Amino acid sequence: MGARSVSGSRAQSEAGGGGGLAARLERRREEIEAAALTRVHSIADPVEATDPAYVDGLGLAVTAAIDYALAAIECSEEQAPPIPTVLLSQARLAARNGVPLETVMRRYLAGYTLLGDFLVGEGEGEVSLQSTLRVQASLFDRLLAAVSEEYNLEQPRRPASAEERRAELARRLLAGEQPDPAGLCYDLDVRHLGLVASGVEAPAVLRRLAAALDCRLLLVRRGESDFWAWLGSRRGPDPDRLEDLLRSGPSDSLWLALGEPGEGLAGWRLTHRQAAAAMPVALRGEGGLTRFRDVALLAAVLTDDLLAASLRELYLTPLAGEGGESLLETLRAYFTAERNISSAAAMLGISRQAAAKRLGTAERRLGRPLGACGIELEAALRLEELESAEVGSSQPGRG
Repeated sequence: MGARSVSGSRAQSEAGGGGGLAARLERRREEIEAAALTRVHSIADPVEATDPAYVDGLGLAVTAAIDYALAAIECSEEQAPPIPTVLLSQARLAARNGVPLETVMRRYLAGYTLLGDFLVGEGEGEVSLQSTLRVQASLFDRLLAAVSEEYNLEQPRRPASAEERRAELARRLLAGEQPDPAGLCYDLDVRHLGLVASGVEAPAVLRRLAAALDCRLLLVRRGESDFWAWLGSRRGPDPDRLEDLLRSGPSDSLWLALGEPGEGLAGWRLTHRQAAAAMPVALRGEGGLTRFRDVALLAAVLTDDLLAASLRELYLTPLAGEGGESLLETLRAYFTAERNISSAAAMLGISRQAAAKRLGTAERRLGRPLGACGIELEAALRLEELESAEVGSSQPGRG
């Protein structure tokens, strides 16, 4: 578009030019965003799974980058919109979590190439296409420079305090590096329970747990109120005992995710990854403890867009329509009652026959008996509950 003025852009829009192109791409936004997320997640890094804030930020960054690119279609280089702050924040998070700059750049290049394909497909035959692509290339170069600068500003920072050095050492060990672990002041050869916590009261609660369980505590701060923690001992912390201790402990402003027991360095890494995977589920709740073994499938669904979309399409869409709400209510009660129809009916205040009839209707709509798809259906129902709670909650996004 070169130095084309705003009035020129408007005139070209009326003739089917830049504005029309932006509008057509906007109508395909859902398709573009899904394809971009697929490409981004295909360029994976093993460290990312340990930091929910970075993983969640990838989706926000994709949306912001598409907004930026589409807004720029109707602008000249001189009138380009500012680079979204979320992209700069994500660059800092990448540096902080040890994600290589090469990985960050590859993701941007993949997104740029993808958007170029859509631009060419929608703008074929338009006289403005060449100038549009030229402006996009210029803005992409500007974006890469800003993201790289932000990344490099964060990267050189070296931990100043003992707490920061311990956090950096833990991150490197989780990433598979082999630094001297002595700086952790924690024995990696014992049995461990990993926790991820969010809330200002987390350190005090975790210290009380360590004392009650007679365990050594390794506590790593990951933000103002976000923490990684491990409880370690020779015989191994008892997760059931920990659950008992927490039943009357955490408030609705403390979120805790718990991994499963692990031994040695490999177990230390695994129990943490389990806790980190459970944390997105925990944060969608009202506070308290979420244990990985209770939400393992749901945690996997939340990190897999294809799986989540497939579960909705296969198990929720067929149940929509007339009587859909009562079917969903009955199915939730059925799974809560551990698949006991009489107990589910009692929970709902209806007869056993009425509950059985609703379940039979659900089976016909799904085209499968509940016994053959119960696990997937229950996961789809839980996913819908979490998403509904997230939309209706006034709690700010956490990581």
